[in-house]
Amino acid sequence: MNTPIFEERTARLLQLLQAATEIDCDAAWIIKPANRRYLSGFTAEDTQLTESSGSLLISDENRWLVTDSRYTLTAENEAPSFSVYTVKKNFVEDIPEFTRHISFSRLGFEEDYLTWDLHQKTGEKLAELSPPITLTPLKGMVDHMREIKEDWEVMALEKSADMISKILDEVIGDLKPGVTEKEVAWRIECLARENGAEGLSFPSIVASGPNSALPHAVPSNRKIQHREPIILDVGVRLNGYCSDITRTVFLGEPDDTFKNIYRTVLHAQRSALGQISPSVQSTQVDAVARNIIADAGFGAYFGHGLGHGVGLATHEGPRLGPREGTLLQTGNVFTVEPGIYLPGKGGVRLEEMVVLETAGPRILTNNGHFYDF
Repeated sequence: MNTPIFEERTARLLQLLQAATEIDCDAAWIIKPANRRYLSGFTAEDTQLTESSGSLLISDENRWLVTDSRYTLTAENEAPSFSVYTVKKNFVEDIPEFTRHISFSRLGFEEDYLTWDLHQKTGEKLAELSPPITLTPLKGMVDHMREIKEDWEVMALEKSADMISKILDEVIGDLKPGVTEKEVAWRIECLARENGAEGLSFPSIVASGPNSALPHAVPSNRKIQHREPIILDVGVRLNGYCSDITRTVFLGEPDDTFKNIYRTVLHAQRSALGQISPSVQSTQVDAVARNIIADAGFGAYFGHGLGHGVGLATHEGPRLGPREGTLLQTGNVFTVEPGIYLPGKGGVRLEEMVVLETAGPRILTNNGHFYDF
């Protein structure tokens, strides 16, 4: 067992319980896969929202990992600080059994992940207990805790970012007219596996020509052509931690319109990076990039937020956008990714992944491929 990580997970549990008491909860029910892993070390993933590989039940006196026979041994090996309970029927029907020796009355749950059906069935079964247990929202507690990365997490994210940066270097270097978007995407996935990644952070976005006007385009059989914009938005998962980087490249010199768009996006990104520091509002950073793009006449063509947190999930807090601002803090890891997308013509997006340190943001992605148009 890695002792420092074990001790930090113990501290996380105590922090969660302390926060839960502030909203009158005496226990927490954790079902979100990234949060389960963050608190316990249990790495199993859910293949879909209605199929769970396990839940954590955490109170002052108890640490339970409730799972089924597919994951019992994995849970025992990966989460030694938790008592593992293997369900006999299913989670809801087994509630009277595994709660017999647990004493709590208000159970906090992850309201942004729990399905309505499971909420209803679980609530009804808990209400039948003596004494009854009631459900109450945790209000994103664990997600907020995950926004501040510990030193070893930053190192893990840096390794993930370094891997995808090198993969992207190789892929861009091999680009040539006639290759399809799907072929490029497959090359990225092969290199990720060959280099030891657990997988991709998300399905690779490879979008050329008019397809690059779609921020989340799906790679197609379209062949890449000279002078058009080619957006590559890619990431890997390494030791559980994700990376995310975007480059827009051209095979040959683009036309003046896309030179101007590229200059504008790069200027917006670098200006936003220059505004980032601890205690700055995320909306303020977004506004810097958004105003530059608007002043260049492309305000209507930048529709998404400036960035998002990255960690055990590709998209987590903090979010950088025009609404619902938050104060950026030392230990945040997030992306800065302005873009401009002209329907039917194409787009440009540039994305860096950064960690916020006392002195400001440090870029973790290290791929070059910038143009000085």
